[in-house]
Amino acid sequence: MARKFLYVIAIIVILVIALFAALRLWSEDLTELAFVPTVEYAQKDALGPEAWRDPAMWIARPDMQDDPSRWLPPGVEKPEKPLPVAVFFVHPTSLVARSAWNGDLADALSQDRAALFVKGMASPFNRAEVWAPRYRQAAVGAFLTAAPEANRAIDLAYSDVLAAFDQFVKTIPKRRPIVVAGHSQGAFLLRRVLRDRAAGKPLGQRIVAAYVIGWPVSLAHDLPKMGLPACTGAEQTGCVVSWLSVADPADTKMLLTAYGRRTGLDGQGVAGSPFLCTNPLTGTEGGSADAATNLGTLVPDHKPDSRSASGTLAKATVPASCGPDHFLHIGPPPALDMGPYVLPGNNYHLYDVTLFWANLRADFEKRVATWQKAQ
Repeated sequence: MARKFLYVIAIIVILVIALFAALRLWSEDLTELAFVPTVEYAQKDALGPEAWRDPAMWIARPDMQDDPSRWLPPGVEKPEKPLPVAVFFVHPTSLVARSAWNGDLADALSQDRAALFVKGMASPFNRAEVWAPRYRQAAVGAFLTAAPEANRAIDLAYSDVLAAFDQFVKTIPKRRPIVVAGHSQGAFLLRRVLRDRAAGKPLGQRIVAAYVIGWPVSLAHDLPKMGLPACTGAEQTGCVVSWLSVADPADTKMLLTAYGRRTGLDGQGVAGSPFLCTNPLTGTEGGSADAATNLGTLVPDHKPDSRSASGTLAKATVPASCGPDHFLHIGPPPALDMGPYVLPGNNYHLYDVTLFWANLRADFEKRVATWQKAQ
């Protein structure tokens, strides 16, 4: 009996090893199979800026009663006086279904997940008014394929974000400084917003900083077209902050493949192009900082409902180092219960912001303060 039991255990171990080997060898194919939509692309009409006059077209805005971006973790005091700056935040992909290339604004599941992302990722900026639009986001699978439908889906998402941004600019006071921020798909789309609305235009002079996190910003093909330089100093303004987080040992092949599928803002291919790595613990380009400088990692409580979800801050736990591969390395996987959403290859993409929640908040406040002094 004992021998049969050992045989069963041995078979299970072999199967598990085989499964992990398959994931490593064919992870890209399996991921595409799991997430790329299998339906035909459904053409949708573009919406003008006037559509975002409707408060229902926003996940967060200053006049909302139940604004998820105003959430704060325990121990962080609510600001007494808001900073005189307006933040435009674009949430990451919350549509993981294969049933459509673009999200439906009436889809409760993806919209609730988007509100959860705004709660965790836009809250570092809530010492100011935060505006986070709803948009017909491209499905996550659109970034995992070179199919023409993917570009059409991304272009529709961009048209929504651009229209929302135009309405945002019309709504806020004309001289109010602006911070733009986004993660993943949100960051990818914000690159284009900066090119089309900020570079070489008066509006660009009002941008305190652009937090383009979770999507590579090519130093050669994106940054020159965005109208703003990289942030090289912690108190610099009018510049771009960006990073992509991985733990060690890291396998970044899938990330680099997704990056290489897209073109830069200059229309050229970006495969193999170095990208910006800002160290969120120092606020400077490149370099390393130990865990002692981490003011607080947001550890989620794993509740899926955006209304009840919460989290706590863990200080001095996660270090950060910009590596020669341009990724932000956080050392071995942190000894924190971050949840089940670490991606293959020790990819901490979903935690880019929350790993450094308190430092991002301090970075934002410091750059705004520097801007105010200069004015």
